[in-house]
Amino acid sequence: MDGATLIMRLLPVIALITTIGVAGWVFTTWLRIRHGYPLDGAWGQAIYPQKDQEAAERIKLLTSENAQLRAELGSVKDRLETIERIVTDQPSKLAREIEQLQ
Repeated sequence: MDGATLIMRLLPVIALITTIGVAGWVFTTWLRIRHGYPLDGAWGQAIYPQKDQEAAERIKLLTSENAQLRAELGSVKDRLETIERIVTDQPSKLAREIEQLQ
């Protein structure tokens, strides 16, 4: 077998390995973007998010949303306690409390 024949036989294998490598890199990058992981450049520097200010703004928004959700959850718990009390109390006691309110 001469050198040209060997290269012709190896060329499809090399092309296949290269294609699989590039497809894997593209898929990995897509997964990182989809799940919000920061993208790294060739030397490890962050490409996205580009600024620490963006991350700080995102944290600020998430913190305020978290506080709102906690407040809403607290009010829902209070309502649930009231409903549980109404359902589990005796009917005569409930009637007396309603009459006292009037």
